[in-house]
Amino acid sequence: MVLAPQPGLILKTLLPHLKVAAAYARQLQSKITALPAKLESDNFLGAALTDADISIQNLVEVVLLGTFPQIRFYGEEYQKSANTKYFRATDFGEFGDYLVTLDPIDGTQFYLDGHQNYQIILSVLNTDDYEAVITLSPAINHYCYALRGQGVFEGTFEVEFENCKPLQKIPSKAAILLGWGMEKLKPFLINKYPVIDIATSYSKQRQIPNVNGLLGGELSGAIIRSGNLIDSAALAFMAKEAGYLVTLFDGSPVPPLNTCKNYKLPGLLIACNSSIHQDLLTAVKQI
Repeated sequence: MVLAPQPGLILKTLLPHLKVAAAYARQLQSKITALPAKLESDNFLGAALTDADISIQNLVEVVLLGTFPQIRFYGEEYQKSANTKYFRATDFGEFGDYLVTLDPIDGTQFYLDGHQNYQIILSVLNTDDYEAVITLSPAINHYCYALRGQGVFEGTFEVEFENCKPLQKIPSKAAILLGWGMEKLKPFLINKYPVIDIATSYSKQRQIPNVNGLLGGELSGAIIRSGNLIDSAALAFMAKEAGYLVTLFDGSPVPPLNTCKNYKLPGLLIACNSSIHQDLLTAVKQI
């Protein structure tokens, strides 16, 4: 088996380059235009694509190939990248042979519409679970990372990796987010919680929380139709490390990552306490 670098070392090594990518994304946001939509997506949020998505992925690929040339890597724009063929693999290997994944611009449509809550997400995956996830929010000069079993840490871009502070658990009086395709659950929750459903609430003029609102205090729970390993599932891992409950729709634990198909886990429930989690369980039983 190939000896993989430790997850914390991967994050620490990539962080300066990810900060450069963040500065690039911030600088170009007001100038960026959309590329042709990705045909494989079933909604306009997932279909959005820009030059920034492709350029940031290329930057990370160059750094990985130059620093950790034996690493496994899967980036969202792998089909459009000239570097994909140079990586040893894009899928899971044996336990301990880590897979690095990247969403170069999570929330591309938010980014295109001038909102601030887009981010860069890079993850280190083992066969069973995430080992590490780092997210950078260029518009607000903030990043946070989670290491398996160690919690979540945060800081501004000026703060060094080792000096980040533990993220404090978020209070439970915020809204519930319904991911794409989950809007039918709103009637079963609206009497107890503010509910934001992506399908009908998204606005070019008014920013609404994305899944990253779980860590930023805007959300106390979320129902996600399927957990993409590069973004929503990675954020769910971070939420779990911050103290949230994360399960499948039937309340069972999240299965090993290498059992997923097409880099997606089944539907996820994320809640900051057991009471909210029970209400989310009750809601999904209605469909």
